[in-house]
Amino acid sequence: MEKIVRAFFGNTPTQPDPLHEPAFAEYLCREFSFEERTGIFDRFRFGESRFDYLMRRILAKTLLKKVGCNLVLSPGVAFPHPETLEIGNDVFIGAHAILQGRRDGSCRIGNKVWIGAHCFFDTRDLIVGDFVGWGPGSKVLGSEHTADAPGKPIIATDLRIRPVRVHNNCDIGVNAVIMPGVTIGEGCIIGAGAVVTKSIEAFHIAAGVPAKTVRKRA
Repeated sequence: MEKIVRAFFGNTPTQPDPLHEPAFAEYLCREFSFEERTGIFDRFRFGESRFDYLMRRILAKTLLKKVGCNLVLSPGVAFPHPETLEIGNDVFIGAHAILQGRRDGSCRIGNKVWIGAHCFFDTRDLIVGDFVGWGPGSKVLGSEHTADAPGKPIIATDLRIRPVRVHNNCDIGVNAVIMPGVTIGEGCIIGAGAVVTKSIEAFHIAAGVPAKTVRKRA
């Protein structure tokens, strides 16, 4: 029987983190090197207790470029080169998601963003707005090989890096793939399993492989 229930995520007001959390984060930054803090994070990375969640959140504040309030990092989350990542308030990141930072990259994730389990984000040049939902297994690719030399292995050719932008209030379906250079306009819905190779205008629904606009949202 079909029914509609009230959404919880995104409807709760933002609450500041307890004062002891930023204070402890400052202590860790003062007493331990970046490499040491990374090692400490790894000790708690796969734990499922409340204490593991707490330590992941506090340690993220010492590793990432910027972290807002109420960050939830599920077990197994990884973010290589976290110093390039900025995350807003009330962000949830599901189990075993990977935010693949790059030394020369830049990534900004807005407020009240929900990232499902097993997502993969190439964060070379990525901006995600507020109130964006990412279905489990969805992916963002920020680069592709030029393949401009037929006699050379493709994997050995140069990388073409292009920005990806996902604006506010979008919903990205399970296992959808956003390709390099794509902009998803505000309020879009991307269907499950879609491969988005071209930008989508605001308030449209797109689906398919390759993704095509189905209709404008009413």
